[in-house]
This record gives sequence, structure tokens and C-alpha cells, in this order.
Amino acid sequence: MPEGDTVWLTAHRLDRALAGRPLRVADLRVPALATVDLVGCTVVTVVARGKHLLTRLDTGLTLHSHLRMDGSWHLSRSGTRARGHPDHMIRALLGNDDWLATGYRVHDLELVETVHEERLVGHLGPDLLGPDWDPDEAVRRLLAQPAVAVGEALLDQRNLAGIGNLYKCEVLFCERVNPWTPVADVPEPRRLVTTAHRLLRANRDHPEQSTTGRSRGGEQHWVYERGGAACLRCRTPIRRELQGEQPRQRSTYWCPRCQPAGLGAE
Repeated sequence: MPEGDTVWLTAHRLDRALAGRPLRVADLRVPALATVDLVGCTVVTVVARGKHLLTRLDTGLTLHSHLRMDGSWHLSRSGTRARGHPDHMIRALLGNDDWLATGYRVHDLELVETVHEERLVGHLGPDLLGPDWDPDEAVRRLLAQPAVAVGEALLDQRNLAGIGNLYKCEVLFCERVNPWTPVADVPEPRRLVTTAHRLLRANRDHPEQSTTGRSRGGEQHWVYERGGAACLRCRTPIRRELQGEQPRQRSTYWCPRCQPAGLGAE
């Protein structure tokens, strides 16, 4: 699933291409919106809220979309089509005189009144890359469920919005916290949210994601997707184990030496 920095960058690029210009192309290929005509509407702004995308129009409406596991928005010059995906995967087309934005396999397409956006995103915690970022509130929400494993709590978008599986694993490694540690037993929970904020901000302006500061293949991440490989810090083999309940079960990566086992990790 795309992380919050990827969604933020998507929104930023869409905003630069679409904001302030009337739509000349508006094709929403989902049954509920198939007859909606947005041609002539001007895009006011495109913003990210956690992992949600909100395209606000001058008519007082907002087009909401979510990338989930496999969605993406691609930009191409007006009159051309983005390459790399077949047409049957297109769910939305938004274009002006200069740019065409193509939404492939985007999910949860819905039009709502902009003043009622909270109906779609109001449940989210503080956005790590948004103007509402509040580390104290994020910590408060995490601690409200003290028995939950911290690896699961960080993925709960109701606590803080924008962390996906990659940053969950990397943040816990950086802070030497075992993913199965109950939130109540995390020594300094504020350090977790501060590190998460730092890592996402460091990666939000480019598609490449590195939490180590390195660009060499296999060394961009401390533990994520490095199961069986040597820890970059202590050379202990990285472990991988599924964490959480279906359908939210995710592969969790950690170093058993740098992140000593708490409950359930061994």
C-alpha cells in the first residue's frame, strides 16, 4: 500500500497540473458517477489527507479517491495517454488544456460537498504531512489502547495518518522497539511519532524512499523487505513474521538483536 509520502507527492503533482484551471476532460468510470459531468469545473486544489486524495472544485464539490494497494495517478500531456497500464484499469480521467491526469485502479471514488469532507476523512488521526500534524494528539491516541501491539497501533490511521508497513517497520527499528511490544510498554512513544514525521518529510518530495540515507540497492531500508539479510547495524539476520488479524495482517520485519523481543515475537 502506498505510504503517506507517496500520496502527498501524488497530490502535490496533481495540484501543480490541475489547480486553477477548468476541466476539459472529466470521465469517472465507476457506476455511481458515470453520468456526472464535471467539464467546465475549475480545480481549486488537490490535497492529501493521510492516504486519501481530495480534489476540490469551485462548485463546492470534492472528488475523493484512495490508492489502497494498487491504485495510482499518472500525468501526461493533454491529448496523450499515460503509458504502462491498460485502458481497462482506468477509473478516472481529469484533464485541462495542458495536462491529463489518469487514475488507474483508484478506489473509493466519491463526490461530496467540500464542507462535508469530514464524513470521509474525519476519523483519521493527525496527518504526519498535513497542517494538522500534532504529535501530542498522536501520542494520546496511541496510548488510548495500551494493550495493542505497537506495530499494529502505528498502522491504525485513526491514531496517526500516513504510516504504512514500510515506515512502521523502519520507525520501530530506528527506535529499537520490538513490533510486538504493547503500546503501554513503549518507553518513549513520542520518539516514535517524531521519527515517523522526520522520515516521511525526508522522503515526500521524491518517489524514491530511503530511511537509511543510502541509495544503493538493498541498503535503502534498515529492515523492510530484508528478511534473512544481515542487519545493517549489527549483521544479525533480519526476521519476518506476519502481524495482525486478517484482513489487516502485514509482514513485519525486525532485527531480533537491535529490537529485543517483547511479547509474542519469538
